[in-house]
Amino acid sequence: MKVLMRMLAVVMAYWAGSAIAADTQADIDLRKAAQLHRQGSTATAINLWKHWAQSGNADAAYNLAVIHQHADGVAYSAGEALRWYRIAAERGDKVSQFQIGLMYQNGEGVAADPAKAHEWFTKHRQEHAHHHHNAQYMKWQQEAAVLIEERDRREAALAGRRDGERVLADLRRRLESSEMLRVAAR
Repeated sequence: MKVLMRMLAVVMAYWAGSAIAADTQADIDLRKAAQLHRQGSTATAINLWKHWAQSGNADAAYNLAVIHQHADGVAYSAGEALRWYRIAAERGDKVSQFQIGLMYQNGEGVAADPAKAHEWFTKHRQEHAHHHHNAQYMKWQQEAAVLIEERDRREAALAGRRDGERVLADLRRRLESSEMLRVAAR
């Protein structure tokens, strides 16, 4: 049994190491590309960013969008910026989604379209709407509703007791006042 556990641990470590190595290589290349870009080797940086963007890396696509939008080492191209922002946004990059919204709002590279801008500004929320169809999410939501209702009942009961005590105290005070008036009237 111990041998089996050790073998399992070795296999899991290998898989984890492979995944980390892949992420690490992308991180290394993206940092290298940023450094090359700062040093004026934008063409080499673009090649690295394109490689990783085409491999599914949203950060690389975002970097390509930014340099085209701000003409940072390349000619200004709102169309290219929008294209790369879309690639990053489709991979879940919220900043890219927001940037596309701004481009639609300002009419940068596209016709100004407030409805499209709003769509992109709120895209990340729309993508998470699927939680309402998840059975576990619905269960948690129901449990939370029960807990909130119980809390509200406890708070209402406590407030009712406080109000009741206040009313009784006021009635006692009035009763004492009326008794004092009766005694004084005799």
